[in-house]
Amino acid sequence: MQEDNSAKPQNANKALWEKGDFTRLAATMRESGEELVDWIAPEPDMEVLDLGCGDGTTAVPAARRGAHVLGVDIASNLVAAGNARARAEGLENLRFEEGDASALTGLGDARFDLVVSIFGAMFAPRPHDVAAEMVRVCRPGGRIVMGNWIPGDPTLVAMVLKTCAAFMPPPPEGFVSPVSWGQEDLVRERFGAAGIAPERIACERATYTFRYPGTAAAFLAVFRDYYGPTMNAFDAAGRDGRRDALQAELEALFEAENRGTAGQTVIPATYLRVTVER
Repeated sequence: MQEDNSAKPQNANKALWEKGDFTRLAATMRESGEELVDWIAPEPDMEVLDLGCGDGTTAVPAARRGAHVLGVDIASNLVAAGNARARAEGLENLRFEEGDASALTGLGDARFDLVVSIFGAMFAPRPHDVAAEMVRVCRPGGRIVMGNWIPGDPTLVAMVLKTCAAFMPPPPEGFVSPVSWGQEDLVRERFGAAGIAPERIACERATYTFRYPGTAAAFLAVFRDYYGPTMNAFDAAGRDGRRDALQAELEALFEAENRGTAGQTVIPATYLRVTVER
C-alpha cells in the first residue's frame, strides 16, 4: 500500500532559508530587535515562543529580560546559530529548535504567555494554519505579536521583495505572498477564522531600522549573497541575462533609502505591527 504523503504537509521554505546565511543580515537588525522587545515588554519567568526566530534577534533580548524563551525556526543552520548565541551568553532560559510555523508539532495547547513572530511566520505556507497554530499555543489572556512587511510599501524590504519578484518565474499555483500578512484586512480575517474577536486584534504601522557599518552598496551585497529571496532572484536573473539589471535597480533603491552618513548605512523600513489579545 502506497503511503499517503498528503497527510504530511511540508514547508517548502526550508531550502530557501537554509540556502544563505541570514545571520549576516540579522547582525544589522540587532538594535531594532532590542527596541522592539522593549516595546513588547516580556516579563521575567514569562513563557515566550519566538516563531521564525532566525538566530535570536528578538529571542535573545527577551531571554535577557528573564523570560523563558523557545525559538522555533524552519532552518537548521539558524537554529544552530541561535543555540550558539544562547550558550555564549549563558542564557539557560533560552533554547532553539527546528519547527514549522504552520504545524507546531510537539507544542502543547495554551503553553505560552507570549507568542512573537517578527518577519518570520509571514513566510510560512498556509497562513490560516499559521494563525490557528499561534492562537492554539497561546494561553487565554496571553498575547501574540507579529511584525510583517507591507505589500506595496515604498520602504526597503517591501521594495526589495517586489523588485526581486519581477525577476523570478511566476509563482506556483496556489502560492500566497508572504507580504499578504502586511494587509490588515487579511490579518483580521486569518485570526478571526482562528476564533479571535475583531476587537482583540490591533494593527499599526511601525519602523524597523537596519544599521550596517559600511556603504549602501556593501549592505546590498549582504542581501545579494546571504538573504534567500534575494539570492534566488539573482540566480533567476542570471539565467535570463538580467543580473546586471537587477543589481542596478537594487543599488538605486539602497542608495535612495540610506539615511546614514560617512560611509555608514542606516535604512528605516515600515512594517505592520500586529497585536492579538488571546
